[in-house]
Amino acid sequence: MKKTFLFILLAISITNGLFAQKQNYTSQNKKAVKAFEQGLENKGQEAIEYFEKAISYDSGFVEAYIALAEFYADLKNTQKSLDAYWKSVRINPAFYPMLWFTMGEMEMQQENYENAQKCYQQFLQLATKAKQETKDKAQRRLEELDFIEHCLKNPVPFLPENMGANINTENHEYFPSLTTDGQTLVFTRRSPRTEETTAPTEDEEDFYISQIVEGQWAKAQRMPPPVNTRGNEGAQCISPDGKYLYFTACSRPKSFGSCDIYFCENIGDKWSEPQNLGLVVNSTAWESQPSISPDGKTLYFSSNRLGGNGGKDLWMTQKNENGIWSEPVNLGTGINTAKDEMSPFIHPDNKTLYFSSNGHLGMGGLDIFYIRKDENGKWGKPVNIGCPINTPKDEVNLVVSPDGNKAYFSTDKLGGFGKQDIYEFSLYEEARPTAVSYLKGIVSDEKTGKKLKASFEIYNLVSGELVAQSFSDKQTGEFLISLPTGQRYALNVSAEKYLFHSESFDFQSGDSVEFPLQKNIFLKPIAIGDEIVLRNIFFENNEAALKPESEIELNKVLAFLQKNPSLKIEISGHTDNIGTAQYNLQLSENRAKSVYDYLVQHGIEAKRLSYKGFGYQKPLDSNDTEKGRANNRRTEMKVMGD
Repeated sequence: MKKTFLFILLAISITNGLFAQKQNYTSQNKKAVKAFEQGLENKGQEAIEYFEKAISYDSGFVEAYIALAEFYADLKNTQKSLDAYWKSVRINPAFYPMLWFTMGEMEMQQENYENAQKCYQQFLQLATKAKQETKDKAQRRLEELDFIEHCLKNPVPFLPENMGANINTENHEYFPSLTTDGQTLVFTRRSPRTEETTAPTEDEEDFYISQIVEGQWAKAQRMPPPVNTRGNEGAQCISPDGKYLYFTACSRPKSFGSCDIYFCENIGDKWSEPQNLGLVVNSTAWESQPSISPDGKTLYFSSNRLGGNGGKDLWMTQKNENGIWSEPVNLGTGINTAKDEMSPFIHPDNKTLYFSSNGHLGMGGLDIFYIRKDENGKWGKPVNIGCPINTPKDEVNLVVSPDGNKAYFSTDKLGGFGKQDIYEFSLYEEARPTAVSYLKGIVSDEKTGKKLKASFEIYNLVSGELVAQSFSDKQTGEFLISLPTGQRYALNVSAEKYLFHSESFDFQSGDSVEFPLQKNIFLKPIAIGDEIVLRNIFFENNEAALKPESEIELNKVLAFLQKNPSLKIEISGHTDNIGTAQYNLQLSENRAKSVYDYLVQHGIEAKRLSYKGFGYQKPLDSNDTEKGRANNRRTEMKVMGD
């Protein structure tokens, strides 16, 4: 993805066009012309010696300087090539205007921005007959130079730290990915091929994993089969809850294109056999570099499939309730360009996307950008993350910690242990996403203590948006869910043959990765006489009218009853002790009836339902504190028959 430079004489052929007509040479010195033509008949250093001899006979021989510049370019001696070009245009600036464009490209490569600017300006002034495409490119270069000048004058804070010998080696380490608790790091390592691999390349790519132990990253270990194979796998992301690994593998049996996206699931301490994501997501083209959203429902990736804007574009696919991925959708011209967009990373806040592009204004090569969704789910404009994070070379695969404070990326430009190393740095405030923390715990059977696989759904109580969806591990019962801070949430946990669990909680700005919310959930097996508190049913103050945010919980009750069609339940209402007993008894019954009416109106047979008000006769907590009274104001569901 580095910039390549089309040197002008290769394009027009030295022996044709510009130099084909001897009588048009700028030199009339016969010795100079003879030496020049001998140079054209030779190669490499020998040709260069003839061109230099021609110049010694005639210091104003423009063609000899141009030929000398081209032959130095072929030998990768950019500085001597530029020196010769500059001498040619000083003799005659208008001799061949395309030279100015070629010089501009070379000066950009050398990071000589002031010279590059002069070259493009001269080209646009002199090359009136040049192709419009080349003129547009020169104008674009001038815009890039303005951006570079601004960027260099306004650097962003950047103090990268190598992640150390437990992560990095003398080989390549790249594509870092983190779980939402910041405790697990998975990355790709490329190392020389061994006798144990069948990879068709000199190097093999494998996944390595490290975890925080006593505040430090432990020695990274090669992930075992079946995740790693004897072939190559790379460009991975681990889901925020650590349960799924999405990655890229190329040229595998039964694959659909050159590179496809695969996934596997973590169960207990083992990973499942990787599976191809399928022909809807993968195509006959190149699909790579996946990034999964925190709710596990949206996958972002890079592809050069048909229907894009050119080069590699960013795409997204969404998973429905049946686990089926949708036809991928291009992220659009606001993000994608005619060039390449790569290495997307969707932050756990689910609204800040980081990616690399060489199509937006940048420092050169692939630059890192970020973009945010607004309240309506629309993407804003990409923002260059700035220099010195971005350089004239390629910057890719940046990820950001859940709290937004740290960023991680790989580079070979900072020394380190060998080739590409993984670094971390404090991300300056403007480029940070919304901070997220996490909810973590274990789901168990309330009676036996058996660990359970349960479904989690977390909704934003204000917007009603499904923020996160996940499962607890069926062997350990463990769960991990990332959540943006500063919001109020409804939590629903359900498992087959169990009463669901619900509660609401505030995730304040004080919650962080250092101080997460931990909850152990105990589910009750469905049994006559058992009851649960419906903690996400809310009423207007001193009224029986249901608040809109209650629909999340009410729909959960509906789904539960539809899934268990023989169950009969009682809805009961309870209050605190503020007010008279008669008032509270009536209020609680009216509220219970509101829930009853909602369920009947939405298709549940009335004969399966009953309702009752208890006022403040059955307190769960003390009525001496506001917190206690809030706990006592509740709606419950009791199993009455099966």
